[in-house]
Amino acid sequence: MKRKVIVFVGLLLSVIFVLGACGSNDTASEASGSDDVFRVGMEAGYAPYNWTQLNDANGAVKIDGSAEYAGGYDVEIAKRIAEGLGKKLVIVKTKWEGLEPALSANKIDAIIAGMSPTAERKEKIDFTDTYYTSQLVMVVKKGGKYENATSLADFTGAKITAQNNTFHYNVIDQIDGVKKQTAMDSFPAMRVALESGIIDGYVSERPEGISASAANDNFVMIELTDGFETSIEETTTAVGVRKGYEYTEKINEILSGISEQERQDIMDAAIQNQPTAE
Repeated sequence: MKRKVIVFVGLLLSVIFVLGACGSNDTASEASGSDDVFRVGMEAGYAPYNWTQLNDANGAVKIDGSAEYAGGYDVEIAKRIAEGLGKKLVIVKTKWEGLEPALSANKIDAIIAGMSPTAERKEKIDFTDTYYTSQLVMVVKKGGKYENATSLADFTGAKITAQNNTFHYNVIDQIDGVKKQTAMDSFPAMRVALESGIIDGYVSERPEGISASAANDNFVMIELTDGFETSIEETTTAVGVRKGYEYTEKINEILSGISEQERQDIMDAAIQNQPTAE
């Protein structure tokens, strides 16, 4: 009987040791700021900036803790930065509204997700120099009432929305008589709503508008002759980092080494390589 008790205690201690070791490893793998890892947060649902796919085609990177991969313009920029920092790139798929909290909680080292360095965001996090500049457009249904729209006034009475927690949603108020709809969580959700007729259109940026119309023949991107009034900081994208992040200057140095032509080439390739549907 005594021998059985000793054996049982020994087994119990072994189990506790193994579980403790596993817990320690998991914690280490989740922590950001490691000397050899650069953890980047993104939605992986905002083509052509970032998207989710099933394999590593066209240079896609495996998403942490998932069998899926992330591809797109942001991923290519993240790869350049990680290489320049001498770190391994790890992509962390995070909902848009969870990106800033994840950064503040040290779950990721940077946000590279087509994010604009607005004054409101700068109160909470820092930003690097910009890595892309775009313009706002409208995405509508082909053959619909607004296919031939050219100005904001043409969208009077239209049901328009945009992504939640973005300046895209705020500019809808610049359209007189618009029927502003509830903001949506993601661009794939807005594409579904547009396809089904729940909305007449949504506000986007030019790369996503090109992406949407290329992925779905039923969509049309409208470039407005009298576009929305925006600030430069709203139409540019930059890397979000924690306040006082030690690698901010180094990231700026890396970004400065990517010419404007090369950035456009990367975006053009992202538009061409995006999945046909998200």
